[in-house]
Amino acid sequence: MDRVAISDLARRLGEEAEAVCRHYLSRGRRQGRYWRVGDVHNSPGSSLYVRLTGPVSGKGRRGKWTDAATGEHGDLVDLIRLNLGHDDWLETLDEVCGFLRLKRPAMSSAEACRGSGLDVVRDASEAAKRLFRIGRPLAGTPAATYLAGRGLAHALAAPALRHHPRCYHRLTCGTTLQRPALLAAVTDLGGTVTGVARTWLARDGRGKADLPDPRRALGHLLGHGVRFAGTGPGVMVVGEGLETVLSVNRLLPGIPAVAALSASHLAALLLPSGLRRLYVARDADQEGSRAYETLRARASAAGVPEVWELVPAEDDFNADLMRLGPRGLALHLAPQIAEVDATAHLRFGGEPADSVT
Repeated sequence: MDRVAISDLARRLGEEAEAVCRHYLSRGRRQGRYWRVGDVHNSPGSSLYVRLTGPVSGKGRRGKWTDAATGEHGDLVDLIRLNLGHDDWLETLDEVCGFLRLKRPAMSSAEACRGSGLDVVRDASEAAKRLFRIGRPLAGTPAATYLAGRGLAHALAAPALRHHPRCYHRLTCGTTLQRPALLAAVTDLGGTVTGVARTWLARDGRGKADLPDPRRALGHLLGHGVRFAGTGPGVMVVGEGLETVLSVNRLLPGIPAVAALSASHLAALLLPSGLRRLYVARDADQEGSRAYETLRARASAAGVPEVWELVPAEDDFNADLMRLGPRGLALHLAPQIAEVDATAHLRFGGEPADSVT
């Protein structure tokens, strides 16, 4: 076989969907017509589901997957590419053809991209850009009330955050609701919007909306994040959730910060050149620990001299902020960061630290 269209490879993978899942998503399990797992990186959980039955093409086709936590979706070729972290589509084609025991089709990288699921990613990113553009400033909105209620009112003017008064939310049954939502722009290293994270809120902003999954993301997330500016050169704080990163950012406002939106995306975050010191604010669970170890290894391989692990006292740093207060969280962070950053950037309830010992 000299040439196989990528769509045909996706169809062939769909015919062996359960075998694909057992090989690449071994931490998941079959539940009825679906394979359930945490994400494309084979993390434990059940937010990603792969259809194991159905027609070979069209609506409801086997091999179609969706991550309910991030909004990402695609076919099994896309899944294998993301699972293995390939940047080059030809590497993915080699892997797919090896799995299917086929000769790889002769095509260039450009041809591979044109035949791949990149158009789906591009369309989702464009939709994310449009959604964020129509968002409003936070002041006086339910989103402002929500952030203030989590101790994060300092972020109301952040360019990465906006409010949508009636953001659509589609339930699994097909019903569509409209609820206010906090929007967070996901950007690449160059500042281009590639996705948007949505947190649906109660109408008065006093908590999240009463929905099965009040957080979803749209667009291309892998490697990117929600960014908050700082003035400290060569230093960065990265973390999993938006509220986790904003909690640390409240006490270290001079250090640029990035929220990757999940443990698996934290592990895959792309880092800027010239980074000297990286702080990884992880959650207090196995997924957070694994994300830190993976990112630490990647950062070290990329030449980042210092990688520091920030560990919360509770489940995450926003829980710490709510329980300990700003000063208590500052005291908890102080011994976990470099003395030079504690002196220059650490704030105790909004004031610079006089000394940290």
